[in-house]
Amino acid sequence: MKVGLSLGSNVGDRLLHLQQAKRYLLSLSPEQWHRASPLYETEPVDCLPGVAKFLNAVLEIEFQGAPRTLLKKLLSYEKAHGRDRAAGPNAPRTIDLDVLYFGECEVLEEGLVIPHPRLAQRRFVLLPLSTICPDMLVKRTARTVQMLLRELPVGEGDVRFVQQEW
Repeated sequence: MKVGLSLGSNVGDRLLHLQQAKRYLLSLSPEQWHRASPLYETEPVDCLPGVAKFLNAVLEIEFQGAPRTLLKKLLSYEKAHGRDRAAGPNAPRTIDLDVLYFGECEVLEEGLVIPHPRLAQRRFVLLPLSTICPDMLVKRTARTVQMLLRELPVGEGDVRFVQQEW
């Protein structure tokens, strides 16, 4: 099943954190199949003042387990690499991994909502996602990734291209 994942970091060597997470995520994919967005630097959204900028990207991989299994793997990886979820949802973090979509599945469970509930409001997710699947219809919105990106208010989360390959 094709799975979209958002990656972000704003603590320490942000690029290294994303590269290491990408290698891990590829290890979950048969034959390491993937599509990767370029890397973007983004202003923090809904964070305390003074929080460092994020590096963000989107990765699509093939995954053969259940959505909950993938979530457990992502949470375990985050914890092993310094993410402290007890610090709050918008606290600075070495690595942030989110499931954006899981094939055509819709999931509404405690602690797991797919597609990601804020996917349609986040430029730092939609812009990288638009580089790998611009015409994908986002469940529960009746809009494509490109359409959602165009509909965001101007100035909603400054995003700057950093590099194509990472």
